[in-house]
Order: sequence, then structure tokens, then C-alpha cells
Amino acid sequence: MQDTPKKTRGKNREKRNPWDPYWVEKAGDWAVDFVINGRRYRRRLGIGSEEMKSRANEEAKRLWSQAWDQMKNPNDAEAPAKTPFCLAALRYMEQGKERRFLARIIEYFGEDIMIEDIDTMTIAAAASELYPHAKPETVKRQLKTPIRAVINFAQGTGREKGHDTKRTRWLTPEEVERMLFFASNPERAGLHDPHLRTLQKIAFMLGGGAGPGETFAAQAENWNAATSEWWLDGTKTAYRARFVILPHRSIDLMGDLPASGPAFLAPDGQPYVARQNGGGQMAEAFGKIRDAAGLGKDVVPYTLRHTWATWFYAQTKDFRRLVDLGGWNKSDTANRYCKVAPKDLGNRPLQHGWDFREDVGGPVKYGELVTVRK
Repeated sequence: MQDTPKKTRGKNREKRNPWDPYWVEKAGDWAVDFVINGRRYRRRLGIGSEEMKSRANEEAKRLWSQAWDQMKNPNDAEAPAKTPFCLAALRYMEQGKERRFLARIIEYFGEDIMIEDIDTMTIAAAASELYPHAKPETVKRQLKTPIRAVINFAQGTGREKGHDTKRTRWLTPEEVERMLFFASNPERAGLHDPHLRTLQKIAFMLGGGAGPGETFAAQAENWNAATSEWWLDGTKTAYRARFVILPHRSIDLMGDLPASGPAFLAPDGQPYVARQNGGGQMAEAFGKIRDAAGLGKDVVPYTLRHTWATWFYAQTKDFRRLVDLGGWNKSDTANRYCKVAPKDLGNRPLQHGWDFREDVGGPVKYGELVTVRK
């Protein structure tokens, strides 16, 4: 007697036969979900077109028949080949994927642990052995995520990483100074902006690396003048919630801001209405400043975030802080900014007051009265 799973997902889930496939919109694939003798079979079929339902039906029925045959004749069914975790991890790294933290995991699992045998309890045992006193977020980042990435890679369920050939447009300090001149004198660019609100946004994005949408959503009460930190709530898709640290040049250029509510307003004094592609909301004002500065149309508001990331790494060589302050969920994008700057770029922003270095001061002597610097 067969069981039918209760949970349903995806389109076309009205089943006439237990093996009938259904279309999974998010995955872009047909899938099956049936139960035979208490064992659940749920998998994708690798047929990435919703129009190929007849082929999906054939494959689904074949899997159904195969599952019944294995249930009736368990001794005749060949055991599927298993993959050692160490081999899968080696192939994973050979593809140029993230290798940090894998050495310890490979050593712990050795040559005999197969990826098919790694479950929640196996991972929990590894965490107890390798990270007995670590915080949960550390265990997740350094153990659970790398293990799942290797397993997904070996099983073909991971996201295929393409080669990053995208050219990143960033501004030189000299180009920025031209923009700042016209943003400080908007009438010379044909822009009516008496309160220099476009200048404020440019200074904030250049100094903190926020995207346009984050800038429009930034709340004034999240600014901590004592530490030069501004809390950003992040976005659902692009950025993590985080503090950004503003250099003094940004703070000086921004001037007075509202005490509460949206910190950065449109030139007419109205708050921006949130929308998915926020950069377009300041495109007209930004374009006038850009054109007056003699820059091409390849310079857009988001170029300011590229510029911050390029300057920051050129000056600090601190990749960890770049990823943290930039709010990227993965380091792939941040890595782009480590390769594009000339050797002398680290000093050039300093000449214009853009200082992103983390200076904690020298060692403190016993009994010495000190003040913690910002």
C-alpha cells in the first residue's frame, strides 16, 4: 500500500498518479515527491523547461518503477557509489572555490568518511571536536557552511560560480575632487540644490561604502558622532546589516543633517520613496554634477561604492574589514576591488583627507591615563 505526502509545493501539483512530476518555479526544474513502503523519494529531474512535461512524466515513472523494484528485490539492487569527503573537497578547491577552513575539516574526516554519510549528527560531532568553545556563528561560518558547500558541489546542487570578468569603474581622487567642487556649487552645474543634499549623499557613499538604496534608507538616529559609526539596516538581497565608519572628510562635507528620520533627502527636501533600484532616484541630480565635472555616463551613483571599496583596500590592505564594512554576504564581489588599483593609490586619497586606516594607538603603559581615540 502506498502513502501520499501531505506537503505540496510548486505548480501542477494535482496528482493522478503517485509519480506525477510537478514544476518547481524557484528551481526551474521538474521534481517528484512520493513515498513507497515508508521511504520518501523526493528529487529534481534535471529537466529545466516547463514545456517538457511529457519527458518529465517518462522520467518520473521510470524512477517510480525503479524504486518499487528496489523495494521488492533489495538484494538485487546495486548500492550506489559513494564519494569520500576528502576527494570531493579536493575537486571543490581545484575549481577555484573557497578553500579557507577546509584543511582542518579534511584532516578530521580523513579518507573514510563519505559525503553521503554526513548528516546533522556527524557535523555536530565535528563541531564538538574542532570548535568546542566557539560561538555558533563561528561554527556556522568555519565548519557547517564549508561542509555543505562541498556536499552541494559533489552532488551537483550548488550554484555554479561564473568567472568574474566585469570591469569595475571607480573614481580617482582627482575625479572625486571635481565632482565635490560642483556638488558644493550646484548652481554651476545647473542644479537647484541650495542645501547641498546631493553633496551630502556623495560624501556619505564615498566615505562609508553604502549603496544608493541604503543611503536613502539611512536613519539619522543611527548616527553615532562619538565613534564616527553609522548603523545601516542592510537589505534583503544585497547587503548585510552593519556599522559603517566615516572618515572625517565625509563628516565635514555632510554638514548638518536631520536629527531623526531619513538622513538624506532629495534636493527638494522630500524623503525618497523606497524602491528596488534606488540609485535611479538621484540619477538626475547626480548626472548634472557628473557632467559638469567632465565625467562619462559610465559614472553612476553606485560608482561611489566601487570607489570606496577600491580606495579602502588600496589604503589598508585589510580584506576582512573590507568585507565586513562593505556588507557583502560573500567575499567574491569584494575580491574584485583588490586587483584594480595602481600601486600608488593608497596614498593619494590621504592627500585629499580620505583616511580609512584603523589606528588604535601605541601600547599603553601601566598606570598611564589614556583616552580611547575614535
